[in-house]
Amino acid sequence: MILTQLPRFHFLVFKNPPPSFNFFPKPKLPIIKPASPTLFSSLSTAEPIPIADFALPDEPKLEVSLDKLFVPPETEVSCNDPNLSTKILKGSNIVLSKYAREAQVVQAEFVKSSVRTEDCPSDGLPEFALVGRSNVGKSSLLNSLVRRKRLALTSKKPGKTQCINHFRINDDWYLVDLPGYGYASAPQELRTDWGKFTRDYFINRSTLVSVFLLIDASIPAKKIDLEYASWLGQNQIPMTLIFTKCDKRKKKKNGGKRPEENVSEFQELICGFFQSVPPWIMTSSVTNQGRDEILLQMAQLRNYWRKH
Repeated sequence: MILTQLPRFHFLVFKNPPPSFNFFPKPKLPIIKPASPTLFSSLSTAEPIPIADFALPDEPKLEVSLDKLFVPPETEVSCNDPNLSTKILKGSNIVLSKYAREAQVVQAEFVKSSVRTEDCPSDGLPEFALVGRSNVGKSSLLNSLVRRKRLALTSKKPGKTQCINHFRINDDWYLVDLPGYGYASAPQELRTDWGKFTRDYFINRSTLVSVFLLIDASIPAKKIDLEYASWLGQNQIPMTLIFTKCDKRKKKKNGGKRPEENVSEFQELICGFFQSVPPWIMTSSVTNQGRDEILLQMAQLRNYWRKH
């Protein structure tokens, strides 16, 4: 089974918008111009890096059927493959491809904050955007990915991020921290502006490889998260679902459901809007669950994007 992709990795095909969808006004579909290959160095022939085994004994897990796997392009899977389970990223539905290499973070630095897409870095490097509700743990996850405590600003007060923040990784690609949605301790007019420039960034940023949409797995699915994911799919914005706070086990606080149950419920609710299964990864900034898996997913998306 092979999934063919468009140049910007448009692996999500949108079916029908939810009846109550109103988070973003419906924009026109973007015209994506492929980046010039002369901007990038040639691909390395290095083998995919091994996945670190840092799982805790009680780390939540989900069984994934063959039809629910995300299979990258130029990758084949078969139910008769005895080694298939070793090719699936732990705590996810993502099959590892030949493009999953050069995933380590060696260097990370903050570059700039922008309030307009046209003010973002213009060096042509590929980038991955992190976005989610304001209290989903986005900054903590970013710090976990680069193994630094203060690269991104963390705060007990949601809504701290108010700009498009670019962090350059290994002088080779960007992590982008976007404003949270759903709740923020800021005036309504500012929250409206955030939504406007975020929408413009998604549609017009040609170097955006994929959006990593963060969903809180410690609580039941939120309507606004479903709407946001649906909007991304409707507008053909590449997306990977990142389920955060998978270490939290307090049943009373999360409606009596474990994180893996909330993850399954979210997938069931969203599957009606997509013809192909979105990739997803379970994470925890406390235990670092999912950190290596996110970096490997970014690596294979990034290397494929550069080649095509």
